[in-house]
Amino acid sequence: MRLPSWLAHHLAALRALLVMTVILGFAYPLLFVGVGKIPGLSGKAGGSLISVGQQTVGSSLIGQSFTDADGNPVPKYFQSRPSAGDYDPTATGAGNLGPEDVIDTPDRQSLLTQVCARSLAVGKLEGVDGSRPYCTADGVGAVLAVFYRDGFTGPVTRVVSVNQTGTPFVSTYQGVTVESAQAGEDYVALGGVITPIRGEAPADPVVPADAVTASGSGLDPDISRQYARLQAARVARERGVTLDHVRELIKKNTEGGVVNVLELNIALDGGK
Repeated sequence: MRLPSWLAHHLAALRALLVMTVILGFAYPLLFVGVGKIPGLSGKAGGSLISVGQQTVGSSLIGQSFTDADGNPVPKYFQSRPSAGDYDPTATGAGNLGPEDVIDTPDRQSLLTQVCARSLAVGKLEGVDGSRPYCTADGVGAVLAVFYRDGFTGPVTRVVSVNQTGTPFVSTYQGVTVESAQAGEDYVALGGVITPIRGEAPADPVVPADAVTASGSGLDPDISRQYARLQAARVARERGVTLDHVRELIKKNTEGGVVNVLELNIALDGGK
């Protein structure tokens, strides 16, 4: 018996739907699940997880913090680079702050002040000089709002240290006494010309850039060899091992010019 054309078309469409559902909805995904079980690929397919004994301690692809309950660095461990998302894989992202973000506001530190504060903290932790250009000695952005008689030209009439409500980092600028900032005051709107002051810090700071800036993802698992070497003396001292031993572990856990922090700390604990 010949079916009506409209019914034949609907049955053909239904058969096509069922076939494509089986192929793309079941067979295709199962094929790739099987591929992911192939030795050599299974670890990557599963998230590159790292286990110590029977316990999963993290992923080689995702950074994590090595701090105590109060957020302070645990001295016997290498520290990761900063994270804008607090190492939360569900909140991955950058701070979206650029190099011109130099003025603190009541609800947010500028990128410059964040960098200055981190550099000072790392320097204190590692026992090295944490100073860097355009940072004050107390770890905020060294930035002045300079007021000129004619807007952008003429004699300086007023100077404000915009990121400091306490004693300014310099007492005078071009012969004018520097004022401390008043909370909530917008000195740009008042006509101040924002002027970062370089200071006397070395052009090549001891504390490297990856120790004071977050990655684009906020989950970078690696640090530079320079930052790892900076931490080596502290870790060796805290663990009572030789500096040469720690440096050798750094070398073994370096790939592509960067050091995986989790893998290095596991190696230090004797996990591998």
